[in-house]
Amino acid sequence: MDLFGGTRETYLAFADQAADSPTLAGWSRAVAEDEEVLAWLGELPVLKQQPNLVYAAARWHGLAPTAAYADLRRLLLADDGTVRATILARATQTNEAGRLATLLPVLARIAAEDGPIALVEVGASGGLTLHPDRWAYRYATPAGEVRLGAPGAPVLECAVEGPAPLPDRLPEVAWRGGLDLNPLDVTDDDTARWLETLVWPEHEDRRVQLRRAIEVARADPPHLVRGDLLTDLDPLLDEAGRHGRVVVQHSAVIAYLEEPDREAFHDAMLERVAAGTCRWVSNESPRVLPRVLAGTVGALGTPPVGRFVLALDGRGLAWTHGHGRSMSWWDDVPV
Repeated sequence: MDLFGGTRETYLAFADQAADSPTLAGWSRAVAEDEEVLAWLGELPVLKQQPNLVYAAARWHGLAPTAAYADLRRLLLADDGTVRATILARATQTNEAGRLATLLPVLARIAAEDGPIALVEVGASGGLTLHPDRWAYRYATPAGEVRLGAPGAPVLECAVEGPAPLPDRLPEVAWRGGLDLNPLDVTDDDTARWLETLVWPEHEDRRVQLRRAIEVARADPPHLVRGDLLTDLDPLLDEAGRHGRVVVQHSAVIAYLEEPDREAFHDAMLERVAAGTCRWVSNESPRVLPRVLAGTVGALGTPPVGRFVLALDGRGLAWTHGHGRSMSWWDDVPV
């Protein structure tokens, strides 16, 4: 989904992306055909037209989670400015903890080679994906189930295809921190309730998982800094470098940048990798960091709808589900 590709196109793309939420997929297809609602959305800034943000704001103000589209339409078109104010004030900052299951193989391999890692996340939100070492994992593979993690830890499940280098131990995280334009305090109950509202209506398992992720972050708060990933990252990397091998990670963040800034960020990260400053783990839509597919996309075919590309140091490794439910590792791409 390209947030800068036009409102109708954004909603149609989200309908495909949200195929496992019949409510949101149905709403999105209806919005794409509704000129009045499209006009209402068109009065918002481009980044605030994002479907899940609009839907969460509507639910925040009383729309039933699985309401009929007519009810959503009525609420938006009759808005006295209240829903609009919430859209303008809030953001989609869930930072899905389930993605840790797809990030873990790369993080664990780096830790196995370089020792304890200092994990830095750009677009960190409330830091919910900065604790890969505080979860247990259950991977379903064609050869059987792979489990790791401490007994009693919350469990993330992921279906695996291809030669994924699944670890046999969790990475040691010596330090964890993040950068965000608007860092969230997950100890705040209002913030936690908003994050739950962003979870898709039918996904009760993700709501439970989110509550557990908030508990983990509250028990061991990461160091979160307010700043722009294009201009403010280096001081945080310097701080992280005093604690271990620096790893920069991000998921579903770069789509919020316009194309020139995406390219600038990509170039800056490759420069940091070349200088030995950090390793770079990205998990983004193939459309927003297209260069990570260089030399592979022809052999792989068309990118699967709604899937991210997991990449290390700018080189693609696997397709991943946006919520971490599955990953498909490519052949002949050792980490």
